[in-house]
Amino acid sequence: MIKWMFVALVRLLLPCLRLFVLFAFKVKVTGMESLVLTGKTVLIPNHVSLLDAVLLALILPKDVAFVVNTNIAKRFAWVLHFRAHITVDPLNPYSVRTMLKTIQSETPLVIFPEGRISTTGGMMKIYGGIGYLALRSQARIVPIAIEGLEYSKFSYLRGKIKQRWFPQVNITFGEAFRVPLGDDRFTRKVQKEHATEAVRNQLLRHLLESRLQPEVNLFNELLSAAHKNGQSTVICVDVLSNSALTYRKLQLTSYTLAVPLGKLLQGRKRVALLLPNAAGHVVTLFALFRLGITPAILNYSAGRQAMLDACETAEVSIVLTSKAFIVKAGLSDFVQAASSCYQLVYLEEVKEALTLVDKLHGLFDFLQRKKGPVGAGQNEVVLFTSGSESKPKGVVLTHRNICANLQQARLVIAFNSSDSVLGSMPMFHSFGLTAGTMLPILSGVKLVLYPNPLHYKVIPELVYDRNITILFGTSTFLGAYARTAHPYDFAHSLRYVVAGAERLKEEVRQIWQDKFGIRILEGYGTTETTPVISLNTPMYTKKGSVGKLLPGMDAVVEEVEGIATGGHLLVRGPNVMKGYLIHSKGFVPASEWYSTGDIVTLDDQGYLFIQARLQSFAKIGGEKVSLLMVEELVSKVLMSPAVCAAVHVPDRRKGERIIVFHTSKVRPHETLRESMRGEGQPAIYMPSEFRYIEKLPLLGSGKIDYVTLKQWALKSGAANIDEDKPTV
Repeated sequence: MIKWMFVALVRLLLPCLRLFVLFAFKVKVTGMESLVLTGKTVLIPNHVSLLDAVLLALILPKDVAFVVNTNIAKRFAWVLHFRAHITVDPLNPYSVRTMLKTIQSETPLVIFPEGRISTTGGMMKIYGGIGYLALRSQARIVPIAIEGLEYSKFSYLRGKIKQRWFPQVNITFGEAFRVPLGDDRFTRKVQKEHATEAVRNQLLRHLLESRLQPEVNLFNELLSAAHKNGQSTVICVDVLSNSALTYRKLQLTSYTLAVPLGKLLQGRKRVALLLPNAAGHVVTLFALFRLGITPAILNYSAGRQAMLDACETAEVSIVLTSKAFIVKAGLSDFVQAASSCYQLVYLEEVKEALTLVDKLHGLFDFLQRKKGPVGAGQNEVVLFTSGSESKPKGVVLTHRNICANLQQARLVIAFNSSDSVLGSMPMFHSFGLTAGTMLPILSGVKLVLYPNPLHYKVIPELVYDRNITILFGTSTFLGAYARTAHPYDFAHSLRYVVAGAERLKEEVRQIWQDKFGIRILEGYGTTETTPVISLNTPMYTKKGSVGKLLPGMDAVVEEVEGIATGGHLLVRGPNVMKGYLIHSKGFVPASEWYSTGDIVTLDDQGYLFIQARLQSFAKIGGEKVSLLMVEELVSKVLMSPAVCAAVHVPDRRKGERIIVFHTSKVRPHETLRESMRGEGQPAIYMPSEFRYIEKLPLLGSGKIDYVTLKQWALKSGAANIDEDKPTV
């Protein structure tokens, strides 16, 4: 009797309770006006807290039923009196049939496809039952994005993010879709797996779209991150200066620096930036974002002329740099050459010239939380490619491109404020800027900055000493770290090691697995895609691949004449650049589909395999030969840690020939010939020439500098050079 009286009382107070909850959480609902619940309909929300179903129950019509786990139903039996529901036992295989009958009766059904609340901050695995239901019922599937409740006291992320009682909540309803009928060529099990993957991809795509705004300013994203994660949270640590920035200090210093820079750069659209990986670089970037001025980040490893050309390409008149950095990096020749054409502004002098009025101005802006401007041309970053062009091309990335790539990564790999990232990849590289800098700062993950990834003995010690959990690097860098590190340096704290910018070598993958017990997650991308296109993750990994496409990315594989397996990869997505800055021509907008220049294959599970660069083929006697395949064959016979790189040069008789540069003092010629014969490899893959060099030239990103190698190969022309004789 008392129980039913309590239920009656709650029913009476339900409208007031609804208003209180929606007001307390500042619930914003989007897309519900287009929600159609007639016919067979399944609603699939992501699952971030115990309150997910409660809030959905308060906004959805009464005839919508919820699927409830039997254990949850027992714990919250009194709550379920107020909503239509069906209870299912997840361990009972017949439960899915109960759900199927409910759907076929045209009762709208809410199913959490993850089956459990997230414990990582990212999306958990999707159970195959939803794929079966979508396939068999052919119901309309409506994705729902719930954001904000992960910060509530009712999530399972205590100790991983800052929680509060009433965070702001956004609930976004997406467009309905149907999973196509299964292909009869596959078994029912495979059809169900494909259907489940299709549901997962659609939910991820909707989650991404719900998080992206039409226009974005990264400074405003910093303000939002500080609010979510706490102003006193230490977010950036500079190892060399032994300094730390909390969110509060990072904002205050950025606001303050923006005051004199605003006067200095008034009326200018872009400014060149020549700085190392340091706290000052981070502050300067956000100060420029606050002003709506585009930083063109110079590659200080590219040499004097390339930097001067980059300044011309970006059409800048001012270069922001640091006196201390110029001295340490040995860039006095660039300063001398640039000083006659450009105004060099040293941040040390800007800091010394700060007046009390400037500091008060910055403090006043901080207290008001003034936002940065949002609009066309005001929210961009320019990076420069290291391609084979005579002049560097500027890649124009919008703040929205960067935010999109961060969100895409966050949807497939879980990280939170208990993590820390070592930021040693240079910010003039998109890998270092997006993944190594912006991702941690805007996600509440501590960033530990170190300026030189080439310090192979220092990096492992930093990882161990600073309890780094996420490490980004190229295959070259990761291989060098592994050879110098103590086995416990990386096994101590590292959770994720992500490789990009170049192909991950098998020996590097193996030494990390054997020595540290760590699986490297290989990804793939380009500067033009900000940079990540695909990524192996803890949930979805296939050896030899570069993972699956990130959410929101579409791909087309075009046939290429002369290449039997695979084709040319074209992609599109919210992370694809705005366009190029071409030297002496200006801005050239990007087309809808970006041509990657890579030959790839996509398997039936959606994994991407890189075969070679489109231009990384030698045409010998009319037949195309992959230089990447040649490198793999040569690498097998080289003694570690020797490495090699293959280039092609013109040949009068065969059209082109292949030259392999290598760092092994042992002659690889005969060993390679025997190895190829044993494997049945065609003789056309045998290089025409081997050249020994002590060290392969590297770009600042850690990738092999093939442009320089090609120049070395061409300089010798058709001259006879003794095999294994050093050429440099």
